[in-house]
Amino acid sequence: MRIIKSIFTFSVLLVLFCCSSQDSNEEEKVESLSISSVSEFSTIEETKSTTVTSNLNWGTENNNNWITLTPTNGTNNGTINISVSANPTYTKRTGIVSIIGGSISRSLTITQAAGEEEVESLSITSVSEFSANEETKSTTVTSNLNWDTENNNNWITLTPTNGTNNGTINISVSANPTYTKRTGIVSVMGGSISKNLTITQAAAEVPIGELDPNKAPSENFDLSTWNLSIPENKGNGTATTITVSQINNTYENNKYFFTADDGGMVFKCPIAGFKTSVNTSYTRVELREMLRGTNTSISTQGVNKNNWVFGTAPTADKNAAAGFDGEMNATVAVNHVTTTGSSSHIGRVIIGQIHANDDEPVRIYYRKLKDNALGSIYFAHEPTDGNGSEQWHEMIGSRSSSSSNPSDGIALNEKFSYTIKVVGDSLTVTIIREGKDDVVKNVNMVNSGFNVGGQYMYFKAGVYNQNNSGDDDDYVQATFYALEKSHTSN
Repeated sequence: MRIIKSIFTFSVLLVLFCCSSQDSNEEEKVESLSISSVSEFSTIEETKSTTVTSNLNWGTENNNNWITLTPTNGTNNGTINISVSANPTYTKRTGIVSIIGGSISRSLTITQAAGEEEVESLSITSVSEFSANEETKSTTVTSNLNWDTENNNNWITLTPTNGTNNGTINISVSANPTYTKRTGIVSVMGGSISKNLTITQAAAEVPIGELDPNKAPSENFDLSTWNLSIPENKGNGTATTITVSQINNTYENNKYFFTADDGGMVFKCPIAGFKTSVNTSYTRVELREMLRGTNTSISTQGVNKNNWVFGTAPTADKNAAAGFDGEMNATVAVNHVTTTGSSSHIGRVIIGQIHANDDEPVRIYYRKLKDNALGSIYFAHEPTDGNGSEQWHEMIGSRSSSSSNPSDGIALNEKFSYTIKVVGDSLTVTIIREGKDDVVKNVNMVNSGFNVGGQYMYFKAGVYNQNNSGDDDDYVQATFYALEKSHTSN
């Protein structure tokens, strides 16, 4: 009986122990999820990681388009790689991602440094002096910008004219037709930065022996298509014309037209003298373009093979003329101007022009007042009747009769060059001086009346005295060191 009682007691204890153990195993599991923090990301693309410690299945939530999480889910412990794209802004940015498991959600703040503000940068390399010939050199652009170029020089060409970031610009110059060094400025611009580049081209070389002081002007210069007017009576009360044949037969006149000691071609004209016509107010010693040369069977005036027309003239006129459009280049020094007479006359002389039937598309003036050390340059554009009034364009200094000394003026005996160029209805006048920027003026002549049928042109060069009120023996004088012209052939 005692044994049976002991067995019963043991059985009860065993059942109680087993029940207690089962209750313990069936207690609810405790959820666990934690993540490690990450330090601030730099402004560039970068990847860091967070450590997940968990006893759960977990997933991620990310609503930031600049943050990528890999992997996006997992079980128990793991690692999540956090990648950020480069910050394109100049402001620090922050995003929040979440890791969620069971009933637990953990947020992780992601911070990325601000993007560095880009500092505008633009530089260009200098170029050495160009020779007098056609030539191309290059400048290197170092930049982090979109850039463009600016060029107002008709003898300089830039290729390409724009670009992005680093690049190379080819700079091409046409041959210098003058005996004076010329300078132009081009610009490269990007963002708020503008860089100027000075382009300098050597003067054309004077061939050895070309300007010989012992030779007549026609032996130093090509005068095969020029005649000359001098203020001497030809017998009918008007000025004498030295024909193409005569001037090219070693013609000289020590009063008006002769070779200087340095070989230059001298034009000298007093106030007193005979004029080219009764309608002319002033005397002149001036060359007149004669494209017919010595072929006197061609009339001097008219749309014919002695004269040229605008490129915009009617086709019939272009075919009838000796050529169309034109360019004249001269290097000159004005030696003397008048100092007596009316204040409106003193000191002025015309040194180059284009003459039409009755009007002048351009007349270039040099003027130095007697109390000034330096002279001015300006030109007139005279449309045909009914096409507007005469226009005046000041290039250096003023044309005023009372102007002060022009600070950037041209002294007597100072060499400079001028170019007169007509292409279609466009007139360009350029003044060129060694060591200084070219001075350029453009005139649109489309409404000036020279592009119609019957209008013909010819160049003139020399001195056309613009004073008829001073002393008879007062005079103007200029010496030419280069004189060239050209036209487009039909």
